[in-house]
Amino acid sequence: MANPFHNPASATIANLEAAFAGESMAHIKYRYFAKLCREMGDEDTARAFEATAEQEVMHAFGHLDLLYPKARMSPAQALQFAIEGETHEYTEMYPKFRHTAVAEGNAAAVQEIDEQIAESREHAEQFKAVLEKAAKRFAALAKVEERHAAHYQRVLDQLA
Repeated sequence: MANPFHNPASATIANLEAAFAGESMAHIKYRYFAKLCREMGDEDTARAFEATAEQEVMHAFGHLDLLYPKARMSPAQALQFAIEGETHEYTEMYPKFRHTAVAEGNAAAVQEIDEQIAESREHAEQFKAVLEKAAKRFAALAKVEERHAAHYQRVLDQLA
């Protein structure tokens, strides 16, 4: 499901998506650097990286607020976007990366990519299960609301 909120040809949207990717990558990279610094006994530097990583998350959230406006989102839409993203990862992105790693003889990368393919497939299936469960809950709620509405209508009809 492409993002229905924006024109995909918009340079501003492309820039926001690139900025989101950059801020997200910086967040994870700084968390990793903090982990390394802590393992090397440098707690002060680790904390500096962690503080900056938190700021990067806030920057990324700001970009997401523009890409996926809260007022136009729903849990079902969020799940659908997540399913689409995870499915893209295990059907297109990682298989292409794997092909390149095989061609370059990078066995460690192939192993990592194989794990990511499996996990992305699992994540997509988990999100689908949550979406299906939510749809069933909503359908059940709608039936309860229908019964209540019919009951209230009968009471009103008797009063008239």
